[in-house]
Amino acid sequence: MNSKFNLIVLALVVTLFNCKKETIVSISDYKYADKGLVLNCDGMDSKLINEALFAFEDDISSFYGKTSPNPNLQLAYAQFMRDALSDKANFSQIATPHTVEVFNVLKTKNDLWNMNNSASNLDYNSPFFNCIANNIQDKNLNTTLHALIKTNSMSPKLFGAPLSSRYVTVLNDKYLAAYFAFDLFYAKLFKVDLTQVKEREPQKVDFNLLPK
Repeated sequence: MNSKFNLIVLALVVTLFNCKKETIVSISDYKYADKGLVLNCDGMDSKLINEALFAFEDDISSFYGKTSPNPNLQLAYAQFMRDALSDKANFSQIATPHTVEVFNVLKTKNDLWNMNNSASNLDYNSPFFNCIANNIQDKNLNTTLHALIKTNSMSPKLFGAPLSSRYVTVLNDKYLAAYFAFDLFYAKLFKVDLTQVKEREPQKVDFNLLPK
């Protein structure tokens, strides 16, 4: 009798384990793997966080580039920062289906997020955020960010003030870029209707327009 009961329990455990394995979320295609690993944080899936960063940069480049006669990534960062910090960013239009796929994997990483934080869903006390803070190259931003974390007063609004005047280093500082991506973009997607996200239409080029 006991052996039969044990077999039933074992079968249930195996079934539950297999079901759990089947619900693991993953990215079907790492589109930016050829760009290498510019972010390295202990305990984190480096391939995932780098894909997240490059997907974000591609999204803001294509979204803000469509309205600019001379689109470039630095300008896209400036425009995105302005909109994000003033709560005017239209995330469902900025994001693309690939970014949503990346986010669906990111949000399963519980050590990234703090859903009880009213300032941001990003966990400012996590090892990942400490990795970002420790590696930002601009000394003033680095000092300010650590001070805000230490005093439990970190928020996008408070960090946004010094960030607005010193963001120009973002192209050469991928950890600062990661701050933009994770706190000002991915953390916001929890409250966005992602069913509205669509593929971006290819940008039309007017070949009759002469460059300046």
